[in-house]
Amino acid sequence: MYRVTIDTDACDGIFACLTRDDRFAEGEDGLATIEADGENVRREDGRVVAEFDDDRRADAEQAAAACPPSAIRVETVGEAGGGGNE
Repeated sequence: MYRVTIDTDACDGIFACLTRDDRFAEGEDGLATIEADGENVRREDGRVVAEFDDDRRADAEQAAAACPPSAIRVETVGEAGGGGNE
């Protein structure tokens, strides 16, 4: 399982993430958000947080790497040892 977090305070609305992972979308506020049916997606304290248990982590990591202001973070959750892609 992994968590994707968008720091909406850091997001500049460049949307490079949208071309790397189709779960990313432009939100009503003009910033990146995550749209994923049936997944745990929530907004909290200036962040959009989603947790996934699928085989698309590489897509999320590509979206994070494409983000010029580094507003996207992908990290492992729910496993011993933690870790992640900071």
